[in-house]
Amino acid sequence: MNDIVTEDSALVIEGLRKTFGKQTVLDYLDWSLPAGRVIGLLGRNGAGKSTLIRCALGLSPIDDGTVRLFGEDVKQLKPETLHRIGYVPQSFDLFPWMKVRQYLDFHAAFYARWNRELCDGLLGRWEVDAAKKIGELSQGQRQKLAIIRAIAPDPDLLLLDEPVASLDPQTRRLFLDELLRLTRRPGKTVVFSTHITTDLERADAEIALLKSGRIQFSCDLASLKARVLRVDLIDALPPADWRHPGIVRQVISDGAAYWIVDGLDEASVTEFAARFGARAVAASLSLEDIFIELG
Repeated sequence: MNDIVTEDSALVIEGLRKTFGKQTVLDYLDWSLPAGRVIGLLGRNGAGKSTLIRCALGLSPIDDGTVRLFGEDVKQLKPETLHRIGYVPQSFDLFPWMKVRQYLDFHAAFYARWNRELCDGLLGRWEVDAAKKIGELSQGQRQKLAIIRAIAPDPDLLLLDEPVASLDPQTRRLFLDELLRLTRRPGKTVVFSTHITTDLERADAEIALLKSGRIQFSCDLASLKARVLRVDLIDALPPADWRHPGIVRQVISDGAAYWIVDGLDEASVTEFAARFGARAVAASLSLEDIFIELG
């Protein structure tokens, strides 16, 4: 469970429970997002990532718990607080009959600090034709437009649900670099829900894992990679039934063996391996491998 922080927090969730019929999706979840962070929200399909984001924004009713954005109850946000929030859902309806410029001008009228210069610059750099009807744009261009609309009001909290799913790898990389340049200014908090772990590694994002209805951990990428390791066992094999709370998984195959360990220090791993005459050689894992092991 994460410690709840209220001072300078963009988002604080306490005891959030959300069900659909008899299925519990979020199970008394706690989560706090200090301002000025870029956070990657990971979880398997069906883990409830989109539901969590929608509940955090007050777009989906909750069964129990509290949600506060910038210190205010999400059910009673002031208009000026709403202007500080940007959101891009996983699926969106962008009024296909409207031209891109009309669509953006329409939304600009609702915001106190719409950055027209930023908006126009992004349209150009991301090659979105302002004169085209939205229905004529490709899926990737529509996704870019949805993010431009979310960024243009200069939000202090930006929540993105699978924001680059429709972009090819090269465009995704350029796009992500641009997005992070814009959002990594003082006080800006960004949450990515994504399955593309390489994007989170490139962004050096903090990682939050949603599993079994709760945030299992939330930490910076370097700490996570130092905590979860592959340990190859040399010179001897462990008993097939060897178990320890810090060993996530043991694999013995073709005369070789390794452990996936979580939170065990070097001395402990060395001592465990020595019990049956093996040497322990630790190696770091990619974020994708960590996600597969822990997710």
